Amino acid sequence: MKFPHPMRRKDDRSDRRLRRGMYILPSMFTAANIAAGYYALVQITQGSPTAPQHFNLASIAIGFAVLFDSLDGAIARMTNTSSDFGRELDSLADVITFGVAPAMLAFFWGFHFLPDLPTITLPFLTVPLMRSRLVEIGMVLSFVFLMAGASRLARFNIQVNPEPSNPGRPGKKYFVGMPIPAAAGVLASVVHFSKGAPVQVWWQSLLWCALMILCSFFMVSTWRFFSTKGLKLRSRHPFRVIVIVAAIIAAAWEMSRPFLLILSMTYMSAGILWRLQWVFRKKNQPQPPFQEASQPS
Repeated sequence: MKFPHPMRRKDDRSDRRLRRGMYILPSMFTAANIAAGYYALVQITQGSPTAPQHFNLASIAIGFAVLFDSLDGAIARMTNTSSDFGRELDSLADVITFGVAPAMLAFFWGFHFLPDLPTITLPFLTVPLMRSRLVEIGMVLSFVFLMAGASRLARFNIQVNPEPSNPGRPGKKYFVGMPIPAAAGVLASVVHFSKGAPVQVWWQSLLWCALMILCSFFMVSTWRFFSTKGLKLRSRHPFRVIVIVAAIIAAAWEMSRPFLLILSMTYMSAGILWRLQWVFRKKNQPQPPFQEASQPS
């Protein structure tokens, strides 16, 4: 009769404890994601033209939440500790941090503090610019952004290996539709670039409306966007990658406002360019010759 080795039993218990800890590690980053979203909501309620730093702090919190969201997924894949609970918790966290918080930030920063607007008189046309009308439009668009983000998450959860309507290179992973963290990052980067000073000019609110519409459309679209899931963290990379990563971190730290704005806009523009490239390539492809159907004998 063989008896289990006491050292082996001890090692097995240590492995199980380590395994449980590895499952907890991704959830800790998800919890940090939720905490950043809650902090952003608290800061948004305190923001005003005389205290713009609260809007800026809210945008920074959303930016950190994007980082936390990327890390929890990367760590779960790298350590093979993905679970149904973790995926559901991550989706709920994304609705709060990248749906509710950016929607409220977009409304309060872009519309809530608009002054009373005058009437614009154009040749043969008089346009009454009412503040209440713009505020109502901003409220509707903020809700549309939230619904688009929630729909994007729901579609992401039920699809298995989705294919974008404009496929890229075979074997390479892409997001189908703009991810909700990226859309939230676009709005937050604009607010951060302005140092949190809320919009108080009507035409800037109109531009803000256009940006919110674009982000909402990209989230529910089937266009392809770059995905970091194809990056293999365990495999070896050239030393140049370390230099590039260090340069990105340094730029984000020292020049956060212009760098993060350029980074977010570049990501969004890449999806547009890929779509246009696919449209023109498909348009220039020769059509197959027409073959007349043979008549039955």
